[in-house]
Amino acid sequence: MTSRRTVTRAAVVTHGKAGQIGAGLARLQAVAVEHDVELLFPGDEGEKHGVEGVHDASAADIAVVLGGDGTVLRALALFLGTGVPVIGVNFGRVGFLSSMGRRELEAGMARVFAGEYDVVELPTLDVEHPDGTARAVNDVVVSSASLGRMVELELAVGGEELGRQPCDGLICSTPSGSTAYNLSNGGPVLMWGLEAIALTWVAAHSLHARPLVVPPGADVIIWNRTADVDVAVLVDGHRISTLDPAARAVVRIGAEQSLLATLPEATFVRRYRQSFAP
Repeated sequence: MTSRRTVTRAAVVTHGKAGQIGAGLARLQAVAVEHDVELLFPGDEGEKHGVEGVHDASAADIAVVLGGDGTVLRALALFLGTGVPVIGVNFGRVGFLSSMGRRELEAGMARVFAGEYDVVELPTLDVEHPDGTARAVNDVVVSSASLGRMVELELAVGGEELGRQPCDGLICSTPSGSTAYNLSNGGPVLMWGLEAIALTWVAAHSLHARPLVVPPGADVIIWNRTADVDVAVLVDGHRISTLDPAARAVVRIGAEQSLLATLPEATFVRRYRQSFAP
């Protein structure tokens, strides 16, 4: 974890549907006025809420998200490499990446603006693909580009071949992404603090295909070995490239880290218990 600091300027990132947060923005603005914090609205946030926006919010001390996990991930990607940490107020469903619920907005953000927060450094993924390179905060998914068609993927880790697997796809996940698509497919949850990639097959046509956790320095190479089906490469849910038969993608732990701010008591274990325990 990195040290915290008092907030004088805060960027605001909200749910894609403005109505999802209700009076959340007005409540945040009231707390900001009380604590003499300037709110910055990057990208389309200003137009969305009818306020003056800014092109560059990297001068902010922190980014405040009013939304769900998807909005938090979008903010982490937006502020990647700027040194601006992201803290979430959950206006979504699960809210695993959020530090507080919507009912705690006033009390929680008062503490954050006073500098009472910690910052967790989370690894990202770099992926090389036929159309260039990209960086993922959440996951890289290599999957069939044709709905309902199985593909055959060949996998190598750290320069050693692991063979071919008929399947619907393969998930390469960061710790922050391990509680999303990876978890729903039976993959391992990676606690924050680990620097690793979780590899999880999607609908593998085998009784022996198991998830694998890969350490730093071990490149993951994925070939499309399907004769007549293309494979899509998705970064954080967005398709960025296609693997023709015999083409490959290379995934590794990235050079940048995403910065997730949390209230001191909002630990990984506490969030995990509240979000996923029966």
